[in-house]
Amino acid sequence: MLMKGRAKLAVCALLLLLQPAVTPPPAGAMGSRPSSSGRALPAFDTRDPEALVVKALNEIRHDRLDAALGVIDHLLGINPNFRLAHLIKGDLLLARARPLGSFGGSEAPQADDLRQEALARLKRYQEQPAPGQVPKYLLQMLPEQHYAVVVDASRARLYLYQNVNGQPRYVADYYITIGKNGVGKNKEGDKLSPLGVYFVTSTLPKEKLTDFYGPIAFPISYPNEWDRRLGRDGHGIWLHGTPSDTYSRPPRASDGCVVLTNPDILAISKSIQSGITPVVISDNVEWVAPATLTRERDALAAQVEAWRKAWESRNTDQYLRYYGGDFQADGQDLSAWSAQKRQVNASKEWIEVKLNRVSLFRYPGKEPLAVVTFDQDYRSNNLNNKMRKRQYWKQENGAWKIVYEGAA
Repeated sequence: MLMKGRAKLAVCALLLLLQPAVTPPPAGAMGSRPSSSGRALPAFDTRDPEALVVKALNEIRHDRLDAALGVIDHLLGINPNFRLAHLIKGDLLLARARPLGSFGGSEAPQADDLRQEALARLKRYQEQPAPGQVPKYLLQMLPEQHYAVVVDASRARLYLYQNVNGQPRYVADYYITIGKNGVGKNKEGDKLSPLGVYFVTSTLPKEKLTDFYGPIAFPISYPNEWDRRLGRDGHGIWLHGTPSDTYSRPPRASDGCVVLTNPDILAISKSIQSGITPVVISDNVEWVAPATLTRERDALAAQVEAWRKAWESRNTDQYLRYYGGDFQADGQDLSAWSAQKRQVNASKEWIEVKLNRVSLFRYPGKEPLAVVTFDQDYRSNNLNNKMRKRQYWKQENGAWKIVYEGAA
């Protein structure tokens, strides 16, 4: 019989941050994790390791220590490499002999990292967006962009959203590891994860990877055009798994990549499309109502359409009003860009511009920035050109202005 009438495990000090006691959400709730069959299962019967960790810690909170040990033994039977579960079991067993002074009182190696993992997993059940809210970044996905990935670095969480008739719909979320030094990557070797809007560029199967990266990996497009404009460098930022002897890693333990457990990276791999799937990495995801997302999408789309019409009209003064004062592209500032456009447009008798396959994403961070990508079909009396183009729009005095433009 585990300790009765003795001091509670110091795990409870961690749980004091969570009032009331947290429990895994019911089936169908935001944040529930589907089983391999697609159905959310009862908390104890599920094979979801995170739900079992939360259940075990809640059993400890209520002094049901035998039950907690049973949950942990069940969990370790499923995932014997889950180090956090081993730490909790060590505490439970050590508590038979003496009260513990801290969570991880068994003084296991890397106990502080595992405490942070426990807290991140628990907060997932406490800090959820209001029902129905969506990330503010997914303004407009292409029809062929079936899914989008949104990373919340501060919560050690990756969210998967499905594109349902142009609207993002929550699918699942997963615990992740980010860079050892957090987020805001600037240079090679800084051990920071980047912040921004990126796209999966390729798929690396197990045969092309060392064991360190797990069963599959997805490189993303860091540095993007905005990163390069700001002088950021580095490379090799991936979504990937863990070594075969490791279930999960602490919240901050990578060299900049976004790391999932092997079961989770395999789960999201079914939704990833190389060259297509957007990956938005934010320090702290902002959530909005779908109606707000629609209004912001429509406002930005209207500005893009107004820019197109101004270009087509050959009214160069009106056209240039859609460019911001800090515009830069291909080594040109706004002054050089304006001079070039005036010279080019003077030679045109007519211009026709069509935009197709337009995607719109808000950029994470405090700066009001958006990424607009489209197929451009340009025709005039002396030139025809088709290209995939990307623009970065920034709000200046409440109005959207182009601050970068170039090939995608």
